Amino acid sequence: MASVYDFTVKNIRGKDVKLDAYKGKPLLIVNTASECGFTPQYKGLETVYQKYHGKGLEILGFPCNQFGAQEPGTEKEIESFCEVNYGVTFPLFAKVDVNGDNAAPLYRHLKKSKPGLLGSEAIKWNFTKFLVDRNGNVVERYAPNAEPESITGDIEKLL
Repeated sequence: MASVYDFTVKNIRGKDVKLDAYKGKPLLIVNTASECGFTPQYKGLETVYQKYHGKGLEILGFPCNQFGAQEPGTEKEIESFCEVNYGVTFPLFAKVDVNGDNAAPLYRHLKKSKPGLLGSEAIKWNFTKFLVDRNGNVVERYAPNAEPESITGDIEKLL
């Protein structure tokens, strides 16, 4: 698979979504969790989404329970938590594994395309972010502690 657009994932309500529906749009793909110290980044992600969505940006949130069991809820609980507590309107997807034998194919592709520090492909924690250009190429990877607002310069270059 050459592009992020070649993958199909399940949305938070269990329906298949072909990522080619986002062709021609820059994407910020984030593994999220509701009980993490970085959870307040949902607010920053939503702020960035509101600012740039009209210019083409899509933010895709993938809940993950692999780090400290910080996403224990069901998809319905996760969706409600994000809407009620952070006003999230960007698309959320079904819970996935991002590391290990059961890692989602999309995440295998993201990690291989843009390894982390010292070439490690493993995702270290919740709220690791991948920036994808309009052609579906992974162009940047950001650590969990990178606040969404701090990467707007890179996002603007892709718009």
